Amino acid sequence: MRWLLVFCLGWSMFSAHAGETAYTVRSTDMKAKPFTDAATLASLPVNSRVEVLTRKSGWMQIKNGGATGWVRMLNLRFGDAAAQKKSGDSGLGALFNVAATGGSGSTVSTGVRGLSEEKLKNPSPNPRALAELRRYAVNEKEALTFGKSGKLATPRVGYLPAPAKEAK
Repeated sequence: MRWLLVFCLGWSMFSAHAGETAYTVRSTDMKAKPFTDAATLASLPVNSRVEVLTRKSGWMQIKNGGATGWVRMLNLRFGDAAAQKKSGDSGLGALFNVAATGGSGSTVSTGVRGLSEEKLKNPSPNPRALAELRRYAVNEKEALTFGKSGKLATPRVGYLPAPAKEAK
């Protein structure tokens, strides 16, 4: 029963925006596959209207005209683009709003689901979850081999010094 609930929640996250209209927030490339290095099918200008078909990780599969492809999720805005423009979200209106009020009128926030203030103040560790995470750990040699196979750079970053102990 628990797995069914997890499956349903996961499915709803991937299909939440399916069938919705969205607009590009900047000019963006529509890709053949949900990868940065995939073939570019078309370049969409700012405020292009698209229909969202599905979501995969940080990508949205969209339909624009007769073409179907993938764009980065952060390049889309859901809702009515004209109404958002009137509210001063962008352009000259935003500039005057900043000059008059000291702020753009837009609010950006990032949150973490499932972590309330109470849970942050009184954490309860989950040893089983920690053991599960440790299964994904690799040693330095494995990490370097993986990096070389993907032609990734291997910069050296020094560790931060240990924090000084507070005097009581």
